[in-house]
This record gives sequence, C-alpha cells and structure tokens, in this order.
Amino acid sequence: MVDASNATLFAVLRRDGLEAACIYKPRSGERPLWDFPDGTLAGREVAAHVVSEATGWAVVPPTVLREGPFGPGSCQLWVESTDEDGLVDVVPAGAVPEGWLAVLDATGPGGAPVTLVHRDDPRLRRVALLDAVINNADRKGGHLLPTPAGAVHGIDHGVCFNEDEKLRTVLWGWAGEPLAEEEVEVLERLDAGLAEDGPLRAGLTGLLARREVETTQRRVRRLLRRGGHPRPPQGWPAIPWPPF
Repeated sequence: MVDASNATLFAVLRRDGLEAACIYKPRSGERPLWDFPDGTLAGREVAAHVVSEATGWAVVPPTVLREGPFGPGSCQLWVESTDEDGLVDVVPAGAVPEGWLAVLDATGPGGAPVTLVHRDDPRLRRVALLDAVINNADRKGGHLLPTPAGAVHGIDHGVCFNEDEKLRTVLWGWAGEPLAEEEVEVLERLDAGLAEDGPLRAGLTGLLARREVETTQRRVRRLLRRGGHPRPPQGWPAIPWPPF
C-alpha cells in the first residue's frame, strides 16, 4: 500500500533465528515534498521513536533504519490493534458524547453540520504533547492504534520536525490547558537531553539536520515557558482533512 508521502510495505525482519513483522518504508519510495528535504522521511520516522522513548511514554512503536530489498528505509514493529471503539469521531453538530472533547465544527457529506471530536483520554493527551514537540504535520485518527495491552500507539511520523511551525492534528481538545506535573517533568527531561552534550541530541544526530534538532529544543522550551498545551497555529491548516 502507499500513504500520502511514501511507499509503505509489510515486511519481516529476521535475525539469529528470530523474526518480527514490521512496516518498511524505503527512502527510494518517498514522494518528493515541497517542504521537506528529499530522502529524509525515513530518518524522521526513527527520530520520532527516539523522542518518544526519551519521554518514557512509548507512544511510537520501535523503529529503526535498516537495509531492505528496496534500499535503506525505516522499519517499524508491527502493532496489533484492537477493535476498541474509535478514539476520534465525527458526530452531529453539538452532539459531543460524555467523555469526549470537541475539536471543530464542520460540514459533512451532503452539507450536514458536524463536529469533530476525540476522547478525553490521558493516552491521547500524551500523543498530543509528543506531537507538539516533534511538530507533527499529519496526526490523523487513523494514525492512532489502541492495543490489547491498553496502550495507544501513534504511527506515520515522516512529516515531523520541520523547522517551520506545521503542527496539524485532530487532537486539539486540550489546546490552552495548563501542563500537568508529569508533562512538565517530561518536557524538562527532553530539554536536558537536547543540550549540546545530551543523550537525546546524540540520538537524533544523523537522523535530522542540526537546525531541526535545535528547533525541537526551542519548541520544548516554549511549551515550558507558556505552561500549557499549544493552541492551533495561525496561517496554517491546523487539522488534516479528512481526519482519518
């Protein structure tokens, strides 16, 4: 199958008699984008995992760079998702279910007024903050995978870490809300790790341009300084549409 930015292939990694199913995205299959350097999307997929691990939240499944049949690319561990009721939905205008947050009023098929909503779920809140850190330009509902173990994983991070503000997500339900204590602690840990000699900066070296790493640290510090979840940006579409 093919996503919006690159070829996406199901593959199996084999080593020392062990094997694991994964999603392989070769650099050779990346579609050129006007706002991202060519051949960098696989590295961004891996960089998102590196930052996710630094948070301690394990939002992004294990992702590495590997040589495959179509050349080097990102390999992300296949995640079995559950049939849990959707985390993101479109409902009749104003009919926000209990335990859900409204994001956007829009016009649905046939001109009917609708509201985009997502669950008020701490697992999604962590994803939302991670997206703010890595500047995710394409967080759709279909990129959120609930697992049998009760986690929610985020996938498809090829268009992250741009130097320009491009945060585009369906998870705006906490926009402007104060950061929780845990969130502050995580951001402070990321800031320390992104220092010149920090382990997170070292982990991102070779995956992102130096300026992109520095911009990531500035985003972390801005979140800490403002003390709250970001609000939708001005002058940039804040929500991917369709949202799934």
